[in-house]
Amino acid sequence: SLQRQGNIVAMTGDGVNDAPAVKTADIGVAMGITGTEVTKQSAKMILADDNFSTIVEAVREGRGIFDNIRKFLRYLLSSNVGEVFTVFGGVMLAGFLGITQPGSQGVTVPLLATQLLWINLLTDAAPALAMGVDPSTDDVMARKPRKLTDRVIDGQMWGDIIFIGIIMAAVTLIGMDMHLAGGLFTDRSVDAVGHDAQMTEARTMGFTILVFAQMLNALCSRSHDQSVFVGLFANKWLWGAIALSALLQVVVIYVPFLNTAFGTMPLSAGAWVECLGLAMVVLVASELRKCVLRAMRE
Repeated sequence: SLQRQGNIVAMTGDGVNDAPAVKTADIGVAMGITGTEVTKQSAKMILADDNFSTIVEAVREGRGIFDNIRKFLRYLLSSNVGEVFTVFGGVMLAGFLGITQPGSQGVTVPLLATQLLWINLLTDAAPALAMGVDPSTDDVMARKPRKLTDRVIDGQMWGDIIFIGIIMAAVTLIGMDMHLAGGLFTDRSVDAVGHDAQMTEARTMGFTILVFAQMLNALCSRSHDQSVFVGLFANKWLWGAIALSALLQVVVIYVPFLNTAFGTMPLSAGAWVECLGLAMVVLVASELRKCVLRAMRE
């Protein structure tokens, strides 16, 4: 009857007469000590200690794992959408932003393929993995059970993904524009170093802004509407992953042979201030959106 109403049903049992109900239930739970072999074979879960409170802990753990899967997906998808919007926007708005190559009739991309691969394979990977061990929030057991029709990636999450992706792309392209001649926000002249060196500097700026924006996005992605400052240091693995990603980015900017491989160049102290300032916009925008969401919910 409960299943016909669309509920997910758990059934506990230990005797032979419980086996049919345990088998029919969505989650059959058998007693590991006093339960019969027939019931154990019919069940999907066996309580090794015959303690019902273990079921509560299993539910808590399951909800925490599901939350971490959603955090992982929110982070990776929003970061990837940010990269897609950056490349798409950079190509479509190349004339306004000054992303051009003199004498070239083809398309000049804002970021090189090697830079995007570096982001996806190295600087993104560590924070994404660290989210798998993010501790559960305090309200994890206060929520109502999910419905069978609920999706892992729902409309709310798509809203998070698109919003952060757009902000991430915008700050990346603005950072590049500020270091290019003929840009929308600034109009720097092509100095003695030439257009190629200026384009390399702009790409290094965009590359670095995007990496640090994604690191901050890792903190924002831990919750749909909870402030990033709640339990900010609860996951030491995430902070270690962010530190590793930052170190890798510094290496690719200042090691000469990596400059050649990834089309980067060393940045000045002022450029670093610009990079970090623009990357922080992602955190600020996310916090403002979460404030609005919390206000609407209340």
